[in-house]
Amino acid sequence: MSYTTLVTGANRGIGLEFVRQYLADGHRVIACCRQPEQADELQALAEAHPGSLDLVALDLSDPAQLFGLKAYLGNQSIDLLISNAGLYGPKGVAFGNVSEADFAPVMAVNVLAPLLLVQTLADNLSAGAKVALLSSKMGSIADNGSGGSYLYRASKAALNAIGKSLSVDLAPQQVSVALLHPGWVQTAMGGPNALISTQTSVRGMRQVLSQLDLSVSGRFFNYDGSEIPW
Repeated sequence: MSYTTLVTGANRGIGLEFVRQYLADGHRVIACCRQPEQADELQALAEAHPGSLDLVALDLSDPAQLFGLKAYLGNQSIDLLISNAGLYGPKGVAFGNVSEADFAPVMAVNVLAPLLLVQTLADNLSAGAKVALLSSKMGSIADNGSGGSYLYRASKAALNAIGKSLSVDLAPQQVSVALLHPGWVQTAMGGPNALISTQTSVRGMRQVLSQLDLSVSGRFFNYDGSEIPW
């Protein structure tokens, strides 16, 4: 059986690794990023997997571009939708220095964009489809013992609330939703001191997604399958 997987933020890091691994498993993959013509690794994958990888330009800071994605897809069915694109925002912004100018872009890309993405493509989700929203343990209120990181923490906590609501609203379509913490991953955002590789993170999250169904929809999972408190 052929599966179609759509990934946002697919040009690097975790998103690119999702593309690699699902292509290797025989999925048809739709890879979305801001400038696919400049994404050398995606271009190489497209050449290596002719007919299996579509590259689509999508800048999630511009919600209007979602209508272009919808038009591109038409009536195509999506079996797995991975909302991976995200922003950390300026690092080291401590209490007393948070500004609206810094806050708004992070919330737009990390919170509003995933909601609008799923909302726009809801009719394309097949019966039994799965939605993965890439969150972070930093969005866990229970796990916050160090404070700070106001922008990123707030955006991921809000995304968790959205994911829970989506799990309720999409259940009649037989669509399940997971909030996923990828771990501390060696990416541009995670930095070189991070604990795990993109390969390890994505393998773990794929295992979680393979077991996702309506009975556990709307829960917050670590990449190793353990559940994270809200």
